[in-house]
Amino acid sequence: MTTTHPALRRGTLNGLELKNRLLKAGTFENLTPGGVPGDRLAAFHNRLAEGRLAMTTLGYCAVENAGRLNANMMVMDEDTCRPLQGIIQGLHERGCKVSGQMGHCGAFSKNHSLQQRPKGPSGGLNILGFSEGMWFANAMSLDDIDKLVAQYGRAAALMKDTGFDAVEIHFGHGYGLCQFLSPLTNHRKDEYGGSLENRLRLPLRVLAAVRQAVGEDFPILGKISLSEGRRGGLHYDDAVEISKALDQAGIDGLVTSGGTSTFNPMLMFRGDSILPALLRHEKNRWMRLIYRLMGKRMFPSMPYRELYFLEQAKRVREAVSCNMIHIGGASTAESFEQALEAGFDFIQLGRSLLADPDLPTQLAGNSAFKSRCTHCNACVGTIESERGIHCPVFNP
Repeated sequence: MTTTHPALRRGTLNGLELKNRLLKAGTFENLTPGGVPGDRLAAFHNRLAEGRLAMTTLGYCAVENAGRLNANMMVMDEDTCRPLQGIIQGLHERGCKVSGQMGHCGAFSKNHSLQQRPKGPSGGLNILGFSEGMWFANAMSLDDIDKLVAQYGRAAALMKDTGFDAVEIHFGHGYGLCQFLSPLTNHRKDEYGGSLENRLRLPLRVLAAVRQAVGEDFPILGKISLSEGRRGGLHYDDAVEISKALDQAGIDGLVTSGGTSTFNPMLMFRGDSILPALLRHEKNRWMRLIYRLMGKRMFPSMPYRELYFLEQAKRVREAVSCNMIHIGGASTAESFEQALEAGFDFIQLGRSLLADPDLPTQLAGNSAFKSRCTHCNACVGTIESERGIHCPVFNP
């Protein structure tokens, strides 16, 4: 008699029935030129659906144009959501549910279509924009903050109407809401800065606006950074308190990641340095120069081990009652089982699905499954490639 692997058992997320516990992590696909979804985005996610994935995540759905890091990211408006309806319908026909990752870049942008400085919690340098001549960011006014909260609510309602089965609010990785949470980037002196309670004010307002827009019976996930890995930034104790606040405010599930895209991306990825991959695909000569001069210090290799966030994520598991979604270093049948036995309800996968898009099907036929992913991180640089994100080793 064959025993079903625990990761292949059905699960429920605020009433949403999922055929197994394996979910696609939200990663920008770079398959929407000009921000327009089409056949390439559909093909990418259809391939995962055909591999028996329970739910995929459309990466980085900006809640407004000012929330896009670059002009190839989708913004949640009527023009974008019209073609998304067909893509989501196709995924549903393949038995796969669809989540949309709600994002805003804050003060971290190279989006020329803004025609103005990006805005975050505080003014200062816009590191991502250096290569594009967008050197500085401005601080949001109180009116800007109110408008941003409203944009999250508007986008969430539109995404639900478009056919998304869930939304994931991005509270981590140094993006807009994380910038408010982090003392590294939030230097405000008003009610949105200073104490952690104040720095949580905007993220909690956003969660409330999204909940009001989608209703009580629609799944809302949140991705957080367990630690930014920088002195003076968010750390593991903060993550527990942030998670408790989001849980008490009614979030349905937490995705416990780590690191930031600007300060410490290798804490997020682990494994080989992402520098060679970034140099391979970066076309801007100034950015290439920065990488060559500073890349080894910015992107040091970090030893990879399975379930590298598990021990700290378990602290969050013990502190909250909502669903917990493990992410980070789960690429074997043994790791999937270990994460679920530790109390996690679902597992989000990124790199291993790029190497093995039919991973759930393989797991069903092999109780000792191990992903082909070697954690070389060559895929990371493909986020800038014309082909879009992919595994250059096994799916070149």
